[in-house]
Amino acid sequence: MGGFALVCRIGAGGMGQVYLGESAAGHQAAVKVIKASVLDEDTRARFLSEVDSMRTVYGPFVAGFVGADAAAEQPWLAVEYVPGPDLRTYVAGHGPLPLVETASLGALLAEGLGTVHDAGLLHRDLKPQNILLSEYGPKVIDFGLAVLAERRTMLTATGFVVGSVLCMPPEQARGEHQLERSADVYALGAVLLFAATGHYPYEGPTWQAVALKIEDPATPPDLTGLPLELDGLVTDMLALDPAARPTLPQVIGRLVQVIRGLGLTALQAKRRLADLTPEIVVPQLPPPAFEPGSVDAPYTPTIVDATAAEDDEESGAPAPAGAERPGGATEPGEEPEDAVAAALPGAGLRPGGTPSRGRVATAVRPAAPLRIAERIRAAYAREARF
Repeated sequence: MGGFALVCRIGAGGMGQVYLGESAAGHQAAVKVIKASVLDEDTRARFLSEVDSMRTVYGPFVAGFVGADAAAEQPWLAVEYVPGPDLRTYVAGHGPLPLVETASLGALLAEGLGTVHDAGLLHRDLKPQNILLSEYGPKVIDFGLAVLAERRTMLTATGFVVGSVLCMPPEQARGEHQLERSADVYALGAVLLFAATGHYPYEGPTWQAVALKIEDPATPPDLTGLPLELDGLVTDMLALDPAARPTLPQVIGRLVQVIRGLGLTALQAKRRLADLTPEIVVPQLPPPAFEPGSVDAPYTPTIVDATAAEDDEESGAPAPAGAERPGGATEPGEEPEDAVAAALPGAGLRPGGTPSRGRVATAVRPAAPLRIAERIRAAYAREARF
């Protein structure tokens, strides 16, 4: 698919399937294979236009564009692969974010949305599922697929729109298509509320019920549980009147004020947000099969855990039952932090296959070559003139 081998499926939605793709050189990307049913001739042309705009979007908090073919019989889009959980999954498993981390998340996402807006695009579908958490900060994804989302919404009253209406501004809920940047500001306010509390501004049994609440001026958003430091800003971001909402630079400024009021810098808050991200596993392609001892078989060094060896020397006792093993392995019956990730090859490894934090891996060559090398060095030392 566009030069990428599809390793495994990592997501699915109303628009199609998402796969982890890997190029011949080993570069990984998230490849979205889009259902042909959501692309009529007009929508395909608009998608092609948005793909051209996506090529110009670049920033640390947006998933970068890799490639696409909107004209293919099976349209596809490849973007930067971010090995981390989405915000909804994280909150479901760990609970709402603390105040400092929520403020940092909002400021960084506002910067990411700013790069999208600078390219002439609107996201139009910002929600917790479209925010990935990585060890380097959050990443906004799917900012170029709103045109497909609109098409999907017109085709059916279920599915995709149900997942989107919870963060949808009233003007979008009314069916307006000429949206402004303020629409993304509203959605960001809903995301901040969810990150801090675990719930949305408006909820209901059906998407129609939620949409009616969003459009009703007499129904204020539910801000239960929101820290007082964020109450005023989120209220302004969720204003019914798009013109009354703050701009993205204003959002950043007010969130940074919250962070500084807690005695931290924006950089310190960003680091604390990154520290929340659990250990990440990057799925790997299975290695090619070789005949044992064949000339084609790759050299595989022995990996020893230097840190574990030092611990053993100091304690004089083996590691206690249930303790972490090299590579992040767990005892039988012990639930890993991320059961899906732990079941994948390379569990416990960070992106690129490096050992998990706190462990030092050393490649040890066989003893015989080491002895030969030592003899050569000794002979050279005897003969050298210095």
